[in-house]
Amino acid sequence: MLKRAAAAAIGGALAVGAVPVVLNVVGFTGAGIAASSLAAKMMSAAAIANGGGVAAGSLVATLQSVGAAGLSTSSNILLASVGSAFGAWLGGSKETTPPPPAEPKTEEEQPGENVPQVESPNTPLESEEDEK
Repeated sequence: MLKRAAAAAIGGALAVGAVPVVLNVVGFTGAGIAASSLAAKMMSAAAIANGGGVAAGSLVATLQSVGAAGLSTSSNILLASVGSAFGAWLGGSKETTPPPPAEPKTEEEQPGENVPQVESPNTPLESEEDEK
């Protein structure tokens, strides 16, 4: 239980801390969109698709806003909750190892090919006298 709680805490903190880092690496920085970055290519594609401007509320505009101002408190809480749930799920998963192979039986314990099968004798269901 303690392992799962620790994994949940780590997952929540990691999720909240990773968003600004990932956005910065992609090119959505506090100073704007970095030149020659993935963010610049996304912005160019969005502008071409919209006839010269980036539409308000689009993915590029939202990521640019988050990169410049950061996430709101409610967004951080939601992100931490999802990260905690994911961390708890990962922390609770158990690694299952297959059981060791069974020891081979000795020759005395294993039936051989020429072991006679025990069969019950065939008894007729009706006597021959009833057939006459």
